[in-house]
Amino acid sequence: MTRLHGPALRLTVLVGEQHTWHHRPVYTEIVHRAHAAGLAGASVFRGVEGFGASSLVHTSRLLSLGGNLPVAVVIVDTEERVRAFLPELEEVTAGGGLMLLDACEVVRYGPGEPRG
Repeated sequence: MTRLHGPALRLTVLVGEQHTWHHRPVYTEIVHRAHAAGLAGASVFRGVEGFGASSLVHTSRLLSLGGNLPVAVVIVDTEERVRAFLPELEEVTAGGGLMLLDACEVVRYGPGEPRG
C-alpha cells in the first residue's frame, strides 16, 4: 500500500448503484480491485439524486420510480499508480459510467492522533 503525502491523483468513477459485474455491484468490484492493486484508498459515496447520459433523473424521494441512484467511487494515489489502474476499470464499467481524474494534494494520510 502506498503512503501518501503531497501531489496525488484522484480518480472518481460515477456509476449507477444497480449496475453489476458478474452479479456483484460495480462499485464493490472497483473497491476490491483497487485494494488488490495495493492502491492507497477507495471510498464509495451514494448520491441522493442525479442524471447522466440517459438524461433520466434518478432520485431517492419516496414516490419516485427513478431508482438506480448515482454512486461515486473515489480513489486517491500517486499519478503513476492511478493511471496504471485505469485498464482494470475498462471491463467493469463497459455497461456505462463516467471516470474523472483530478490532480490533488494529500495533506494527511493515516490514522488520527488520539485526542485527550
